[in-house]
Amino acid sequence: MTELILALDVTEKKKALAIANACAPHIDAIKIGYPLVLSCGLSIAQELATTRLPLIADFKVADIPNTNTLICEQVFRSGFSAVICHGFTGTDSMKACITSAHAHRGECYVVAEMSHPGGKAFFSGGVAEQIAADAMIAGADGIIAPATRPDRVKVLRGVVGKKKILSPGIGVQGGDAAAVASLVDGIIVGRSIYEAADPAAAAQRYAHLRHV
Repeated sequence: MTELILALDVTEKKKALAIANACAPHIDAIKIGYPLVLSCGLSIAQELATTRLPLIADFKVADIPNTNTLICEQVFRSGFSAVICHGFTGTDSMKACITSAHAHRGECYVVAEMSHPGGKAFFSGGVAEQIAADAMIAGADGIIAPATRPDRVKVLRGVVGKKKILSPGIGVQGGDAAAVASLVDGIIVGRSIYEAADPAAAAQRYAHLRHV
């Protein structure tokens, strides 16, 4: 099964809650980044608990191990189910996030390669493969790989094996959900859903891919 994850990057609490609750029957998790948390605070996780869906904190944590631990402790105490961190900071920094996640019975995903055009500038020449390999050594639950470049997802799948791959960049960024659904464990969709006139209907259009 390929999960559908809503990237809820709106900044107004009332709108965020309305979209989340409307889409809840058609999605498998909600990914929340800085836009919503900086606007509403970490308490938004408790308010989204009504959806009964896992909440992923997409903070792309990227600091020294101690700071990463402090960040992740706040994330999981607030009610999140998973956190996303960067891997370029090294295995020790990744491990700090992973250890915190597992201590709270949560998950940690490591960004191996980003989905925007600029993501190719530094996540190249084997760097993404090394990050993915290090993430596996550190005990990560999976990686983030770009739906905008399915060929790269295939390569990274070879590195992580059966560990999860969550894939952003679908819709507005140009990624084709159908092209990567069979390669990954979760497709991440943001603006194509939350900017739609009817977010629930937009989410439902991806329903068939959840069974790939």
